[in-house]
Amino acid sequence: MMGGNDQQAYDRGTSLFSPDGRIYQVEYAREAVSRGAPSVGVRTADGVVFVAMSRASSSLMEAESIEKLHKLDDHLGTASAGHVADARQLIDLARRQSQGNRLRYGEPVGVETLTKFVTDHIQENTQRGGTRPYGAALLIGGIDNGEPRLFAADPSGTPNEWKATVIGGGRSDIQGHLEEEWTEGLSLDAGVELGVAALAAHDDEFEPEDLAVATVTEADGYRTLPVEEVAEAFEAAGLTTEDDESDEENAEADTDADDTDDTDDTDDTDDEE
Repeated sequence: MMGGNDQQAYDRGTSLFSPDGRIYQVEYAREAVSRGAPSVGVRTADGVVFVAMSRASSSLMEAESIEKLHKLDDHLGTASAGHVADARQLIDLARRQSQGNRLRYGEPVGVETLTKFVTDHIQENTQRGGTRPYGAALLIGGIDNGEPRLFAADPSGTPNEWKATVIGGGRSDIQGHLEEEWTEGLSLDAGVELGVAALAAHDDEFEPEDLAVATVTEADGYRTLPVEEVAEAFEAAGLTTEDDESDEENAEADTDADDTDDTDDTDDTDDEE
């Protein structure tokens, strides 16, 4: 019984290591992230691409109210996964730091600098009593001295730089696709197509309207792609929509009908002979 009580104490403690060196609350926070809708980040030669699943859970929900991608500054953007409320707190923190850097130093904050500021704040909640870890993960990407950079921040407060990665559900399938298909010198359009195709590797039953896509480049800064451009990337990635499938089914039905008519005509000719 004593061992069981000790286990529960480590389980509840947000700042206690278990005897095997684990902080259970951080692991639970990571589990919360893995249950969220996935968000993909891809670094290309021209900039950074964010592709996030933003499907509404009900037909009565306004799709525009689902926020997965956020602008932090003209040269910075972020994608989130996990608990939305936790993510919003971190995003507001990042925005304040980015604005403060411009006011204080008169220049945009660096991507790595901002990421480490946010992850330092996240890490504090893993060693202080009275708080819990953030149940959210972020992808932070942008242009740093003319070079695109992409970082991921997880609930432990660890910052890692990536060429392409995913946070949220379906990580195994999506990351596997990214590792197979990402190449050096990838164009921005190809990066969008890769992000869309990577999400489809886990779940291919979605429409262009179910995705939120944004890019960050030196020329255009942070830009959200309209659904028309997302649909183009959708098709370029070799995916089909429900309308396309309906058109194919109708075409097959018309072909079958034509074959039937031809058969009937043949039978009528035989009768006349």
